[in-house]
Amino acid sequence: MNNTTESKNILVTGGAGYLGSVIVPKLLSLGHKVTVLDNFMFNQDSLNPLCLNPNFDVYRGDCRDKAEIAPLLAKADVVIPLAALVGAPLCGRDALGTTSTNRDAVVLLTKLMSQDQQLLMPITNSGYGIGEAGKHCDETSPLNPISLYGTSKVEAEQAVLAQGNAISFRLATVFGMSPRMRLDLLVNDFVYRAVKDSAIVLFESHFKRNFIHIQDVANAFVHGLANFDSMKGEAYNVGLSDANLSKKQLCEKIQQHLPKFVFIDAPIGEDPDKRDYIVSNAKIEATGYKTQISLDDGIEELIKGYRMISNTKYSNV
Repeated sequence: MNNTTESKNILVTGGAGYLGSVIVPKLLSLGHKVTVLDNFMFNQDSLNPLCLNPNFDVYRGDCRDKAEIAPLLAKADVVIPLAALVGAPLCGRDALGTTSTNRDAVVLLTKLMSQDQQLLMPITNSGYGIGEAGKHCDETSPLNPISLYGTSKVEAEQAVLAQGNAISFRLATVFGMSPRMRLDLLVNDFVYRAVKDSAIVLFESHFKRNFIHIQDVANAFVHGLANFDSMKGEAYNVGLSDANLSKKQLCEKIQQHLPKFVFIDAPIGEDPDKRDYIVSNAKIEATGYKTQISLDDGIEELIKGYRMISNTKYSNV
């Protein structure tokens, strides 16, 4: 992976969240200047260690407010809009906030940006919804989001790619430790239950999806920055190609690390998240991007992390 790139002024909205708390330090370590705009809705302090760095700046504000975003955007070479309401439960609780943050704030960015400014956008491969059995979803597959979260991110992607000077990363379900931890993501959640309860009840355990470690997500953004001209104008799936797993297969993998972990299929009941698909990541891999952290590595990391974490303040719900 080509990590060499000139120093840029990068604006990151939502930079104090789960992804941003890993991506922002990585960008700073590469010599970039990073400005974060975040509303700190979860009272997170994940960026505290960065405040001594002269290349870091941070503002509390709302990415939907033109008066707040425009002056910060004017100084930026690159924009990474991470600000979003993430996941079906949170989005279901605040439909207006979801649409205005996940879609409308991104549309506003595309209208304010010049053609010289670069945009790197994370969306979600949950936009594929329910895939065809046994058939990998690639970037040409039809998008069929089945949640407001998926719909808002797909619509944001359409605006970003129409803008032209942009890359969209369709992220698999992310896992791994972050300074702003989230326990509600599937792998993070299942490992937490395995560590704390040694048991889980599965609903619709045959549903499959793809997974990716948070450090590999950060590396995808670095890769996109370094190879922007050859990658721009396109969407890319970003996931572990050997981790298209059902929920039951994920539990079997976790059980290899925690043999006392017990999981059972519920005979009745439904999973409110109906996503079920497998994904091809061949397109981004063809650009030279390679994942570095396996699902097994991430499970081991989470087991250590959960020896320290024993509360639910790390959810986003």
